[in-house]
Amino acid sequence: MTIRRFDLRDFAGVEALWNACFPDDPPHSRAQVAIPQKLAFQPELFWVAIGGERVIGSIMAGYDGHRGWLYSVAVLPGEQGHGLGARLVRTAEDALRALGCTKVNLQVRDTNKAVAGFYAGLGYAEEPRISMGRWLQD
Repeated sequence: MTIRRFDLRDFAGVEALWNACFPDDPPHSRAQVAIPQKLAFQPELFWVAIGGERVIGSIMAGYDGHRGWLYSVAVLPGEQGHGLGARLVRTAEDALRALGCTKVNLQVRDTNKAVAGFYAGLGYAEEPRISMGRWLQD
């Protein structure tokens, strides 16, 4: 298993991975929207884990010069529980640290207790915040 930067050849594999891991994601989070957006801005902060010939994990990160963010952290269900998710997170954290980032944020749906537990095990803590957003496009 190797972790490397995303390449366009990985698109179908990442799409299948996200469909398996995030079946209820809204249309704006689907691969056909999110991947082109990521490739247009900081594409170097997008990694895939390859097992054999297939994509078995992914992570996207972002850095705005103040804070870093993790997005779309996914590991195929059959590959979970072996440390791959932690390796993906550490890969992104190392890259963000190299850019000067001092704090990383992420969001987890409040119904996803298992994933919140995964991140807690990596040292992430729930913070007393209200997440707010506004769509700039219809």
